[in-house]
Amino acid sequence: MCGIWALFGSYEVIQKQISNVLKIAHRGPDAFRVETNMHFFPHCCLAFHRLSVVDDLYGMQPMRVNILPFLWLIYNGEIYNHKALGKEHGFNYQTQCDGEVILHLYARYGAEGAAAHLDGVFAFCVIDTEKGQVHLGRDTYGVRPAFKLLSDDGVLAICSEAKGLVTLPESMNNGHLSLLVPFPPGHIESYQMPDKAEGKVNLYLQKQFHQIGDMPKYRALGSELLTKDVLHNIRVTLTAAVKKRMMSDRRIGCLLSGGLDSSLVAALAVKCAREDFLQYPVQTFSIGMEGSPDVAAAKLVAKHIGSEHHEVIFTPQEGIAVLEEVIYMLETYDITTIRASVGRYRLVCVRKNRVRI
Repeated sequence: MCGIWALFGSYEVIQKQISNVLKIAHRGPDAFRVETNMHFFPHCCLAFHRLSVVDDLYGMQPMRVNILPFLWLIYNGEIYNHKALGKEHGFNYQTQCDGEVILHLYARYGAEGAAAHLDGVFAFCVIDTEKGQVHLGRDTYGVRPAFKLLSDDGVLAICSEAKGLVTLPESMNNGHLSLLVPFPPGHIESYQMPDKAEGKVNLYLQKQFHQIGDMPKYRALGSELLTKDVLHNIRVTLTAAVKKRMMSDRRIGCLLSGGLDSSLVAALAVKCAREDFLQYPVQTFSIGMEGSPDVAAAKLVAKHIGSEHHEVIFTPQEGIAVLEEVIYMLETYDITTIRASVGRYRLVCVRKNRVRI
C-alpha cells in the first residue's frame, strides 16, 4: 500500500499541514515527497508516502511524464491490465510503473473513461493544470481506501485514511464548515478551479463509472479461455485472479490458514511462480496462538505445495496489547474486522522486512 494526501485552496502555509500528512507515514516506508506550487498553483499541495512494489527507479509520485507535462498524478493501488492497455491503445509509456496508464487514459478519455478502463484496485487524484481541474476516482469495490474533506468555501482535501484529515479544519482555522466522508467506491468526481491562483474548487461532476454486476469495459485476464464448462471457468478465473496479483518487483508472499480458500490461493501462487520461473520460492505465513489447528493445517498445506513457510505465534496478552493500535490503524470498531486483523498486525510487526506483497 501507499499513502496519498492532497490539499487544494487552503491559504495556510504547508508547514502547518505537514503534521496531518505524517499521520499516514506508515503506509509508505520507502520514500516521502511533498509538492507545492504546481505550475504556479500557490494554494495546492500533493504528498505521497511510497511503498515501492513496481518500478523502484521511476515510480515515485507525484507522477508526471514529459509528453503530458500539464498532468500530475498521485494514486494508491495496482493496475493489473496496464501492459494490455498500453498495447491496445498505443500508449508511449515513460516508466515501468503500472499507474502511469492513468495519465494516458485520462488524456484520451477523461476521468470517467480512465477509471472504467482500469482492471485493478485504486484510489487516484489527477490534477489537470491546463484546465484547472481536479479528478478523483476509486475502484468498484473500494479495496483501496480514500477519504475527502470539502469545506463550504471550496477547500478540498483527500487522503488514504481519515486520520490525515480529521484535524485539518482546526489547522485551517477559517471558520467554515467542512464535511469529511469516505469517497464512494466505483465513482469519479471532477472539480473546477474558477481561479487557479486561489486553488478553491467547485464540484461539477459526480458519477458512478461502474457498479457490481455490470460487465467492465476492459477485457478480463483469462476471459478468452472461458468455455461452457462451469468447472473449467472457475479454474481459469481463479487462476487468472491470483496470477495478475503477483505483479511485483519485490518478493511475493501470501497468508495461509490451512482452510480451503487460502490453501487454493497459495497453491495457485506457487504454481504460477514456477510457470513464470520466479527465482525464489513463494513465502506463506500462518498466524495463531499455541496449539492452533489453523497453524497445524497450514504447515501441512505448505509442505504439500512447496512454499517457504513461516509461523507467527502470539499469546492472548500480546493480542490484547495491540488492540488500540489496530483500531487506530483500521479506523473502525467493527468486531469481525478487528478480530481478523489482530493476528495480521502481529505478523506485520514481526515480518515487515521479509515480504512486500
